[in-house]
Amino acid sequence: MARSTPLDDALVDRLSAYERVVEVGIGRRTEVAASLAERGVAVTATDVYDRSVPADVDFVRDDVLAPDLTVYDGAGAIYALNLPPELHRPVAEVATDAGADFLFTTLGGDRPQLPVARESLPVGTLFVASLSGPDDG
Repeated sequence: MARSTPLDDALVDRLSAYERVVEVGIGRRTEVAASLAERGVAVTATDVYDRSVPADVDFVRDDVLAPDLTVYDGAGAIYALNLPPELHRPVAEVATDAGADFLFTTLGGDRPQLPVARESLPVGTLFVASLSGPDDG
Protein backbone atom coordinates (compact mmCIF):
# COMPACT_ATOMS: atom_id res chain seq x y z
CA MET A 1 0.00 0.00 0.00
CA ALA A 2 1.28 3.47 -0.83
CA ARG A 3 1.97 5.99 1.89
CA SER A 4 -0.82 8.32 2.84
CA THR A 5 -0.64 11.99 1.97
CA PRO A 6 -1.59 15.00 4.14
CA LEU A 7 -4.86 15.16 2.17
CA ASP A 8 -5.54 11.48 2.88
CA ASP A 9 -4.90 12.06 6.59
CA ALA A 10 -7.26 15.05 6.67
CA LEU A 11 -9.98 13.08 4.89
CA VAL A 12 -9.60 10.19 7.33
CA ASP A 13 -9.87 12.60 10.26
CA ARG A 14 -13.07 14.06 8.76
CA LEU A 15 -14.69 10.77 7.76
CA SER A 16 -13.81 8.77 10.87
CA ALA A 17 -16.80 10.34 12.66
CA TYR A 18 -19.06 8.00 10.66
CA GLU A 19 -19.78 4.39 11.67
CA ARG A 20 -20.18 3.20 8.08
CA VAL A 21 -19.06 4.74 4.80
CA VAL A 22 -19.00 3.81 1.13
CA GLU A 23 -16.20 4.98 -1.15
CA VAL A 24 -17.33 5.35 -4.76
CA GLY A 25 -14.70 4.65 -7.41
CA ILE A 26 -11.87 3.42 -5.20
CA GLY A 27 -9.56 2.64 -8.12
CA ARG A 28 -6.06 1.69 -7.02
CA ARG A 29 -5.75 4.20 -4.18
CA THR A 30 -6.90 2.39 -1.06
CA GLU A 31 -5.14 4.45 1.61
CA VAL A 32 -8.17 6.40 2.84
CA ALA A 33 -10.41 3.33 2.98
CA ALA A 34 -7.71 1.30 4.75
CA SER A 35 -7.03 4.03 7.31
CA LEU A 36 -10.74 4.44 8.04
CA ALA A 37 -11.08 0.69 8.57
CA GLU A 38 -8.09 0.78 10.94
CA ARG A 39 -9.99 3.37 12.97
CA GLY A 40 -12.99 1.08 13.27
CA VAL A 41 -15.15 2.55 10.51
CA ALA A 42 -17.02 -0.05 8.44
CA VAL A 43 -15.92 0.64 4.86
CA THR A 44 -17.37 -0.62 1.60
CA ALA A 45 -15.49 0.34 -1.55
CA THR A 46 -17.09 0.32 -4.99
CA ASP A 47 -15.80 0.58 -8.52
CA VAL A 48 -17.03 -0.32 -11.99
CA TYR A 49 -14.01 -2.66 -12.26
CA ASP A 50 -12.93 -5.41 -9.89
CA ARG A 51 -10.35 -3.95 -7.53
CA SER A 52 -8.07 -5.33 -4.87
CA VAL A 53 -8.73 -3.77 -1.46
CA PRO A 54 -7.32 -4.35 2.03
CA ALA A 55 -8.79 -7.31 3.93
CA ASP A 56 -10.77 -5.13 6.34
CA VAL A 57 -12.47 -3.19 3.50
CA ASP A 58 -15.46 -4.76 1.74
CA PHE A 59 -15.53 -4.46 -2.05
CA VAL A 60 -18.60 -4.44 -4.29
CA ARG A 61 -18.52 -3.95 -8.04
CA ASP A 62 -21.14 -1.26 -8.70
CA ASP A 63 -21.86 1.52 -11.15
CA VAL A 64 -23.47 4.67 -9.71
CA LEU A 65 -25.16 5.24 -13.07
CA ALA A 66 -27.13 2.00 -12.48
CA PRO A 67 -26.58 1.45 -8.76
CA ASP A 68 -27.51 -1.46 -6.54
CA LEU A 69 -28.93 0.70 -3.74
CA THR A 70 -28.56 -2.10 -1.17
CA VAL A 71 -24.79 -1.47 -1.29
CA TYR A 72 -25.36 1.97 0.24
CA ASP A 73 -28.00 1.05 2.85
CA GLY A 74 -26.96 2.04 6.35
CA ALA A 75 -24.06 4.24 5.25
CA GLY A 76 -23.70 7.49 7.14
CA ALA A 77 -21.62 8.90 4.31
CA ILE A 78 -20.79 8.22 0.71
CA TYR A 79 -17.50 9.73 -0.39
CA ALA A 80 -15.46 9.93 -3.55
CA LEU A 81 -11.95 11.17 -4.25
CA ASN A 82 -11.15 13.05 -7.48
CA LEU A 83 -14.72 12.57 -8.64
CA PRO A 84 -15.27 13.66 -12.25
CA PRO A 85 -17.95 16.33 -12.75
CA GLU A 86 -20.26 14.05 -14.72
CA LEU A 87 -20.64 11.82 -11.65
CA HIS A 88 -21.41 14.53 -9.06
CA ARG A 89 -25.18 14.44 -9.56
CA PRO A 90 -25.53 10.65 -9.96
CA VAL A 91 -23.62 10.02 -6.72
CA ALA A 92 -25.66 12.73 -4.98
CA GLU A 93 -28.83 10.92 -6.06
CA VAL A 94 -27.52 7.65 -4.61
CA ALA A 95 -26.63 9.43 -1.35
CA THR A 96 -30.08 11.02 -1.17
CA ASP A 97 -31.76 7.65 -1.74
CA ALA A 98 -29.57 6.09 0.96
CA GLY A 99 -30.10 8.95 3.42
CA ALA A 100 -26.33 9.44 3.58
CA ASP A 101 -24.09 12.50 3.51
CA PHE A 102 -22.13 12.96 0.28
CA LEU A 103 -18.57 14.28 0.51
CA PHE A 104 -16.10 14.48 -2.35
CA THR A 105 -12.96 15.97 -3.80
CA THR A 106 -12.41 16.93 -7.43
CA LEU A 107 -9.48 17.00 -9.79
CA GLY A 108 -7.72 20.35 -9.76
CA GLY A 109 -9.92 22.97 -11.34
CA ASP A 110 -13.12 20.92 -11.64
CA ARG A 111 -16.07 22.75 -10.09
CA PRO A 112 -18.84 20.98 -8.21
CA GLN A 113 -21.89 20.41 -10.38
CA LEU A 114 -24.37 20.75 -7.52
CA PRO A 115 -24.83 22.96 -4.45
CA VAL A 116 -22.12 22.30 -1.85
CA ALA A 117 -20.57 23.56 1.32
CA ARG A 118 -16.80 23.85 1.12
CA GLU A 119 -14.55 22.62 3.90
CA SER A 120 -10.94 23.74 3.75
CA LEU A 121 -8.50 20.97 4.48
CA PRO A 122 -4.79 21.45 5.15
CA VAL A 123 -4.31 20.50 1.50
CA GLY A 124 -7.26 21.09 -0.81
CA THR A 125 -11.00 21.36 -0.40
CA LEU A 126 -13.64 18.86 0.64
CA PHE A 127 -17.06 19.42 -0.88
CA VAL A 128 -20.13 18.45 1.14
CA ALA A 129 -23.20 18.21 -1.06
CA SER A 130 -26.34 20.03 0.01
CA LEU A 131 -28.83 17.21 -0.44
CA SER A 132 -32.60 17.25 -0.29
CA GLY A 133 -34.29 14.12 0.93
CA PRO A 134 -37.30 12.58 -0.81
CA ASP A 135 -39.67 14.53 1.46
CA ASP A 136 -37.84 17.86 1.18
CA GLY A 137 -39.61 18.94 -2.00
